[in-house]
Amino acid sequence: MDWTRNMLVRKNGMALTGLFLCFFLVVHLLGNLQLLLPETQARARYNWYSHLLAGNWLIEIIALALYASILLHLVDGIYLAIKSKRAAGSPYSCDRRKRASTWYSRNMMLLGLIIFAFLVIHFKDFWYRYKFGDLPVDENGYRDLYGLVVAAFGELWYVALYIIALIALGYHLLHGVFSAHRTLGLYHPVYTRAVKVAGALFAIGIALGFAIIPIFIYVKQHA
Repeated sequence: MDWTRNMLVRKNGMALTGLFLCFFLVVHLLGNLQLLLPETQARARYNWYSHLLAGNWLIEIIALALYASILLHLVDGIYLAIKSKRAAGSPYSCDRRKRASTWYSRNMMLLGLIIFAFLVIHFKDFWYRYKFGDLPVDENGYRDLYGLVVAAFGELWYVALYIIALIALGYHLLHGVFSAHRTLGLYHPVYTRAVKVAGALFAIGIALGFAIIPIFIYVKQHA
């Protein structure tokens, strides 16, 4: 009973942190879409936006919740994947999941680890350098995060790395959004298909939305 309760708590925790991270992805994407504006306008607005987020105590609290959610989501995901693999390897079980599941639903931990590895690089290259690096300021006196992002996306290898991570994110969301709703009990045959379609559209929209940005910046610099 304790083992079952522990698994249920961890599944619910992973579902809740996953949905919170989905909300963050939407907010982050909306902010990053400013990078598609004309250069002068994009620099001014994006640097102002970054300064606003960095200097707001409420945002700092939300950021702490974000970091905790990422770590909890990762730890719960690894724990559940290991437990599931051990259960599937039991001589009393017969694993027929390949007949009824997709490859990305069976490899959520691998996709999650790819995303986490990218996040470490992403935080190091942007968040850490913005917070603790010696960045120049723009004409309004804000730290020039826009220039840092544009320089990074001017490198083909970095754009490729970004796209690979977004493909992993897209597939992770493709299964994760629907799975989270089902785990939390928001599941009914009447609207199951609607949830699946909405989850798929969300996954594709987030992945493509983020992917457009580095591709646009790279092409603009090398056209």
